[in-house]
Amino acid sequence: MNSVKQKKSNAVFYISLAVVFIIVAWGLFAPGNFEISANKAFGFLVGNFGWLYLLVMSLFIIFSVWIALSKYGKIKLGPDDSKPDYSFISWFAMLFSAGMGIGLVFWGVAEPLNHFAGTMREPGTQAAADFAIMKSFLHWGLHPWANYSVLALALAYMQFRKNKPGLISSVFIPLIGEKAAKGPIGKLIDILAIFATVAGVATSLGLGTLQINSGLSYMFGIPESKLVQIIIVVVVTILFMMSAITGLDKGIKFLSNLNVGIAGVLLIISIIIGPTLLIFSSLGKGILMYAKDLVVDAYPFGKGAWYGSWTIFYWAWWIAWAPFVGTFIARISRGRTIREFVGGVLLAPTLASLIWFACFGTLGIETGLETAKVAIAETSTAFFVVMDQYSLGTLISLVAVILLCTFFVTSADSATFVLGMMSQNGDLNPDLKRKVTWGIIQSLLALSLLLSGGLKMLQTASIVAAFPFVFIMFFTMISIVKALRKENI
Repeated sequence: MNSVKQKKSNAVFYISLAVVFIIVAWGLFAPGNFEISANKAFGFLVGNFGWLYLLVMSLFIIFSVWIALSKYGKIKLGPDDSKPDYSFISWFAMLFSAGMGIGLVFWGVAEPLNHFAGTMREPGTQAAADFAIMKSFLHWGLHPWANYSVLALALAYMQFRKNKPGLISSVFIPLIGEKAAKGPIGKLIDILAIFATVAGVATSLGLGTLQINSGLSYMFGIPESKLVQIIIVVVVTILFMMSAITGLDKGIKFLSNLNVGIAGVLLIISIIIGPTLLIFSSLGKGILMYAKDLVVDAYPFGKGAWYGSWTIFYWAWWIAWAPFVGTFIARISRGRTIREFVGGVLLAPTLASLIWFACFGTLGIETGLETAKVAIAETSTAFFVVMDQYSLGTLISLVAVILLCTFFVTSADSATFVLGMMSQNGDLNPDLKRKVTWGIIQSLLALSLLLSGGLKMLQTASIVAAFPFVFIMFFTMISIVKALRKENI
């Protein structure tokens, strides 16, 4: 029996490796053709299915709130007598580090300034500032976390309550039966999940490398070069391999707690040295605008190309990340009730993200339109350009670079863990050899695409490849409800 499982596990592993290498080879050796193909496919999806992304992302919020408040909310993700494996702080730290991580530092200043100096409102005006904060709240608020919540909840329920493998395909057992879920359809779902995870994480690691290099260049004059980027990737790879060897309870847990601590210090210092009252005013006003226009902004039908390149792009990108983040959140959530799970995954990280963007968005906007234009000329340096305008700005930039490194290590470490699970028949504790293999592949992929300028291409390709997850996520909601109806409550 074990040998059969191992063969099935290896089939998913080797096919996934082959798919990843084919896509990477295409991107490296025929970048022009790859970029044209990926952009055409993405343009087709946005043009024809943008409404679908908008619809399902809002459904995820409605579903998450409904299931938490329903009679099913008291069901444990595990046996009835199970207790949470991790304290709330460690649990939040791990899910937040995996779910956002580098993106918050990369876009915390850059996105609001793009909207502030953009074309949707008169640049530099109060209307543009309000629009910048509200849209940043929309893109990084409830929608992505509800998206993660849906898949993570179904996975955790099937893993810990029903003792099924920790695979995306397991989610569909209540809907199509165990035999079909373990057959070709299930294998295809798991292979797509692995590709979406590898591509998404490699893109983020590449972007993180660029920003670390930019920060070191801006502060210490270290050149922005291929050699420096190679050194950064090698050093961080060694660090996350060390973390992977120590395991989930020590490595990822320790680093995630460290991340939250450093992020908290960065946030507090920034609020103190910045326009403090204005930051809190932006937070309060932004939340009110966000709440008021949540439904309207979630359905920007017929409002032009801006929404395709920002809102719909984000929705597609979050869905592409759902297999990785959902699998990881599920793995660390045993013993929590459904109500506690949804509350923790949906509300706590959303609030943290809103405070983050209110702080750094306001810091950026307050430097004025001319500085904003300079900052957004190169996204990877936007944070450092803005911080240079404030006292203690160098200290904040240094802390930000440290945070980028710890987020980088945690994201890569979490991803190797998840990829090990996905390619080892859903084993909740994948072996070290499998994790190390995926860790090296991730780093090499990020490095090769970084050196060839293909990060944006890979991001677009991963979103295209993850399009089936729109349907997978939709049917996940139906499947989990079907399973919950059989509970004796």
